[in-house]
Amino acid sequence: MAAGYDIEAVRRDYIGKEFAQSRGRYPVEYDPIRRHCHMVEDRNPLFLDPEYAARGEYGAVICPPSGWLAMYFASQGPWPPVFEALVPIVPAPGKRIVNMGQDVEWFDVIRVGDQLSVRRRIADVYQKSIRIDPEAVWVVTESVISNQRDEIVCTVRNTHLFHRTPEEVAAGAVSPKADTA
Repeated sequence: MAAGYDIEAVRRDYIGKEFAQSRGRYPVEYDPIRRHCHMVEDRNPLFLDPEYAARGEYGAVICPPSGWLAMYFASQGPWPPVFEALVPIVPAPGKRIVNMGQDVEWFDVIRVGDQLSVRRRIADVYQKSIRIDPEAVWVVTESVISNQRDEIVCTVRNTHLFHRTPEEVAAGAVSPKADTA
């Protein structure tokens, strides 16, 4: 085990930790939905045609079921600059981060005009060996996204891998943020 790193202490201190709810800076808008749909070649009129969507069961253009778009609308946006960590910082021996996957559970649609908020928490922290770092740390985060009526529209779970470079492993290095004392 990397010198000075105590995975059990990290698990006790971080699993279940919640971060304050934050409200997205901007309401859900047509243009980002349109751009996303064009990028992924999705021609669904529920996402692109306001007149068609208004006649449908949702009464408005809806956001495609994309965890990325839900997080985009629930975030603080790119301007003015605000530091909003995508990955809540958990101490780990390595500082390299890879998003290993995302699972989204949907409870409702997101409509143009909705104002989204997000509440984040650490769901799990564990060590699992990878080829280049036998002491890699895996962090599972959960983001609960709600609309302006405080109704949960989806839950986004991301699994992140924190690892050291092969040179850091060979040197037995632990990054400064790994000190849990």
